[in-house]
Amino acid sequence: MADLIQLQPKGKALPIIPIELHVDPVCGMKVNAATAAGKHDHQGTTYYFCNPHCLEKFSRDPEAILNPTHKQEMPTHVEYVCPMCPEVSHIGPAACPSCGMALEPKTVSLETLTQENPELTEMRRRFWFSLALTIPVFVLAMSEMLPGQPVFQIFGHALGHRAVTWLQFILSAPVVLWGGSVFFQRGWQSVVNRSPNMFTLIALGTGAAFGYSLAATLFAAQFPATLRSHGGTVAVYFEAAAVIVTLVLLGQMLELRARAQTSDALKLLLGLAPPTARVIRPVNGNDSETDIPLEQVKRGDRLRVRPGEKIPTDGVILEGRSNVDESMLTGEPLPVEKTANERVTGGTLNGTGSFVMRAERVGSETLLARIVQMVSEAQRSRAPIQRVADAVAAWFVPLVVLVALLTFALWAWLGPEPRLVYALVNAVAVLIIACPCALGLATPMSVMVGTGRGALAGVLIKNAEALETLHKVTTLVFDKTGTLTEGKPRLIQIDGVKGREGEGVAVQLLAMAASLEQASEHPLAAAIVNAAHERGLGLSSVEDFASLTGKGVTGRVNGQTVALGNQALLAALSVPLDDELTRHAERLRAQGHTVMWLVIDNALAGWLSVADPLKATTKETLAQLKQAGLRLVMLTGDNRTTAEAIARELPLDEVIAGVLPDQKRVVIERLQSAGQLVAMAGDGINDAPALAQANVGIAMGTGTDIAIQSAAITLVKGDLLALLRAIKLSHATMRNIRQNLFFAFVYNLIGVPIAAGVLYPWLGILLSPMLASAAMTFSSVSVITNALRLRKLKL
Repeated sequence: MADLIQLQPKGKALPIIPIELHVDPVCGMKVNAATAAGKHDHQGTTYYFCNPHCLEKFSRDPEAILNPTHKQEMPTHVEYVCPMCPEVSHIGPAACPSCGMALEPKTVSLETLTQENPELTEMRRRFWFSLALTIPVFVLAMSEMLPGQPVFQIFGHALGHRAVTWLQFILSAPVVLWGGSVFFQRGWQSVVNRSPNMFTLIALGTGAAFGYSLAATLFAAQFPATLRSHGGTVAVYFEAAAVIVTLVLLGQMLELRARAQTSDALKLLLGLAPPTARVIRPVNGNDSETDIPLEQVKRGDRLRVRPGEKIPTDGVILEGRSNVDESMLTGEPLPVEKTANERVTGGTLNGTGSFVMRAERVGSETLLARIVQMVSEAQRSRAPIQRVADAVAAWFVPLVVLVALLTFALWAWLGPEPRLVYALVNAVAVLIIACPCALGLATPMSVMVGTGRGALAGVLIKNAEALETLHKVTTLVFDKTGTLTEGKPRLIQIDGVKGREGEGVAVQLLAMAASLEQASEHPLAAAIVNAAHERGLGLSSVEDFASLTGKGVTGRVNGQTVALGNQALLAALSVPLDDELTRHAERLRAQGHTVMWLVIDNALAGWLSVADPLKATTKETLAQLKQAGLRLVMLTGDNRTTAEAIARELPLDEVIAGVLPDQKRVVIERLQSAGQLVAMAGDGINDAPALAQANVGIAMGTGTDIAIQSAAITLVKGDLLALLRAIKLSHATMRNIRQNLFFAFVYNLIGVPIAAGVLYPWLGILLSPMLASAAMTFSSVSVITNALRLRKLKL
């Protein structure tokens, strides 16, 4: 079978390289003819194997291994991407050809997050090996600086200076050539791909120090007299090369461990789902309860959730009641009471009650799975501020190499004797101390941690651009129904027109209206249908149902043509409305009610009054947003009188009412053209165009899927207090990114000149390549550590 590996460095239009790949049928690893440990022909098909053990196992029982049940157990082939260069992808672990960093799994699973990064395992192995050899090299090199020179007294007199030099070479060679081989490989790869990076500088600096020292050891007599000691030896820097490699390995190890911590939020989210579910299925006419793996749960299964257990999947309670702790998904600490016919979410924690539920969303369809996927994608997105770092990084490495060459030239020309030694040491220090990696990590690490922190607080951020833009928003636009209000309207009053009054008539009109509205998904329709169910009314089927956007609905019920909607619907149907009813409707709207007119066979039959109360947190949230200096606008398709009645209770700057869905987008455009940076919060299908048009679209998690897909940020619980958390998170993340960029820029602006020796003429200070290596090693780690502070942000 054939597959593709894409290795495309940032900014380079490299082609996709086709590589003929085959799957080892035993372990599932991908191999090709060149790298295979062996092959086996079976029924006309050639199979390649990654190691002799797999080949031997296949040869013993090929039919059992090729059985479909075994194929299902084979590990999937994980695609890896670069945290700094998201466009780079590779099947399996590898190093990024652009920046040299270790790639990370693109597909998030608890297995990939909990397994140790193979890159970290390899770096740890190389580090401890290198450290064991570097310590004696360092001690030998520094022996002359120790009081009494004890090391030289032991080895020097016995072996001589030249023998000690050769001993340093023997000990340091494995460190540089094996321990540091990964840096040389990545440095060479960066040159081939024309993508100079941190490993380019490390390879140049370490290679120069080790190569010079080896030449000085082999050809000491050919060096100028000014570089040789009285014994004819030349100063070598084997210890510097070994220490640099060891410290860089330590830095890589610490960096990989720190990067793993940026996925802690995803680990927590994935760990919320229980491994098993208790399913209720009929056996011999009786219900039987069995624990099964969560992945075997199917849509429609009845599941029992016992006290203290995690709810296995999304669904609806069929019987029983309990208090459910939803804080792990919404950030709200108070448990929510759940009874029959109410929805529950997989991963949330059941309280002291017990209930039976019906599974409605399983696997990747669950809210928890979608949250994890959304957070994972957001963590790989790039914020606009990253363009600053990208622009600098494109010129950074070539500029550092140029500075190193100038440093070498100036010290060789103007420096004290031995000039070439000073020139080499300071040029190497310049190459080693520069750290483009810190610059590249400044933004993505903060985005990863910030989006993960938001997910744990009930704020889902689809991309980094939204996270950055939110903190600059000047105007917040809110839909009314389902955003400011509960979105669960209640029928307050129903009555007929003159000649059709009375309780019996009201019941008939409600049955007719509910029969029509049962085909609609609008919250007002749900209020009418629920009122009919509460009164025990039987509903008829509806035919020729049609929804007139911004006006109402029409259809045929029991052979009669029925329409229900606002005054615009009456105008469209040419149904007159007398002044007395108009005034009565205005009075109800002034109290915050929505009035709908019922038309039967093209004649006005009656009216219904529905009210939708404000959410408990709306006033508090808007007051804090107003205090923060934001301009608040309510944008609704509801009648102006009703909208203004709601607005009187809230600190709004503007109310725009009676707006059709396509006009909502026009309003957002008008605000943007006036110089406002606009965020729009909504929950319905009719809000989708406006959410997509806004600079930042914010969807209520309790709303429609279309609204959520159109928005860049989702508030899981639909609680506006989560909007305050989102804004706070945006400010904190951007502040963290700026701190990281400042650290990275200032570090290099200060470190490179000092390494070049700019302080030497005045203070006599020079920076050893080993100290430069230590500084470079911890620069990227400091950036990641600063980003990790966002995990403890109080929202």
